Amino acid sequence: MQIYNSQTRKKETFVPLKPGHVGIYACGPTVYDYFHIGNARPFIVFDVLRRYLEYRGYQVTFVQNFTDIDDKMIHRANEEGISVKELGDRFIKEYYQDAGALGVRPATVHPRATEHMSQIIKLIQQLIDRGLAYENKGSVYYHTAGFPEYGKLSGQDMEDLDAGARIDVDEEKRSAADFALWKAEKPGEPVWDSPWGKGRPGWHIECSAMSMTYLGDTIDIHAGGKDLLFPHHENEIAQSEGATGQPFVRYWMHNGFLNIDNEKMSKSLGNFFTVRDILKEYDAEDVRMFMLSAQYRSPLNFSRESIAQAHASLTRLYTARDHLAFLLEKAPDRVSDAQEEGFLQRVQTYRDRFDEAMDDDLNTAGAIGVLFELVYDCNTTLTEHSARAAIAGAQQALNELSDVLGLLMKQADALPHEVQTLADQRAQARQQKDWAASDALRKQLHELGYQVEDTPAGQKLSKV
Repeated sequence: MQIYNSQTRKKETFVPLKPGHVGIYACGPTVYDYFHIGNARPFIVFDVLRRYLEYRGYQVTFVQNFTDIDDKMIHRANEEGISVKELGDRFIKEYYQDAGALGVRPATVHPRATEHMSQIIKLIQQLIDRGLAYENKGSVYYHTAGFPEYGKLSGQDMEDLDAGARIDVDEEKRSAADFALWKAEKPGEPVWDSPWGKGRPGWHIECSAMSMTYLGDTIDIHAGGKDLLFPHHENEIAQSEGATGQPFVRYWMHNGFLNIDNEKMSKSLGNFFTVRDILKEYDAEDVRMFMLSAQYRSPLNFSRESIAQAHASLTRLYTARDHLAFLLEKAPDRVSDAQEEGFLQRVQTYRDRFDEAMDDDLNTAGAIGVLFELVYDCNTTLTEHSARAAIAGAQQALNELSDVLGLLMKQADALPHEVQTLADQRAQARQQKDWAASDALRKQLHELGYQVEDTPAGQKLSKV
């Protein structure tokens, strides 16, 4: 598998640190509100990364954190007159609901920053001991000038960073580019005890401490949105490598930005939407299909038209899946002939090409294209006379490859009793060549929301 490494700015062959095992750290949400549609893209994309690696036989430890202490959370909790913990508990629950609707599986572990305070404090002390951090008036800052490789992920120049940064009036930093590891106590904020006095952690140190806790000093893949590349991920490297002296991440993966109707999402433009808002109007699986319709590093434009296109594509896949199930129910139990054996060989070719697309830096758009080629071949090759093995082979391939992408998760609904009864009556009427009764029953079924297709294998019902 080839992965585009944001740090080296080129595709590299993926080789995990431990054979057969992959450790992934993906930056999760700050839980002060429902997560927005832009956040949904990395959640979905890196869920697919995990699914694909498991499909290829790897054991994956997938860590996605919850930032449950920061300025936004404190401000929101104070506004509502509740504790920061109560706010975090509420929106972690809401995250699981919305992420689950989008087909995003829970991580192997979802660490919370507030539950890893001892690890955070220990890591900060390591940095102080190594001369890479300093305490001033109860706060602790990272000394960026002490880490010569600072800027190697983002390509930022240290002198430019120092000149372009600013020092807030309440900060006591040696250099403008230094950043807070520990923030001294302020009125109205939750605090924890530390060797430097009561306070709370800075944002960046949380991820370093939690990734080390669950994945060790060096992790295989660190994933997140492009907006996190600097300063968040840059600071994670400085903290982690500064403390351990070991490479922090082997492969950095960053997804591209999501625009709304060709404009950057912004509250001031009125085009800022949470996933909870979006799911009131659009089907969650349509949103997932849309998010996977472009290569993850490319920019992606969200619009009504793009969602409608995703819906049409997904409907085509569902129709193919249901048709294969219908054919399999009617299929003769006989040995496959030469034509069907050739078809099964092509099915294996589609599987191989799907893997090739996904191996090319998680090219989900290419993989979806292969699925549609498989569907077209099924539609033009298989009939009610095809051998069971041929139909089953196609069905298994479509289901397994769709599952890698987290698609086709809805199960086919059983026909309601009234609909099944009318369908049975219509089948009997057709057998008796009572065409008037057959047409009347077709009309009744249509009024109940079902269309009827008469095939050589019998009638086939589907929702209108």
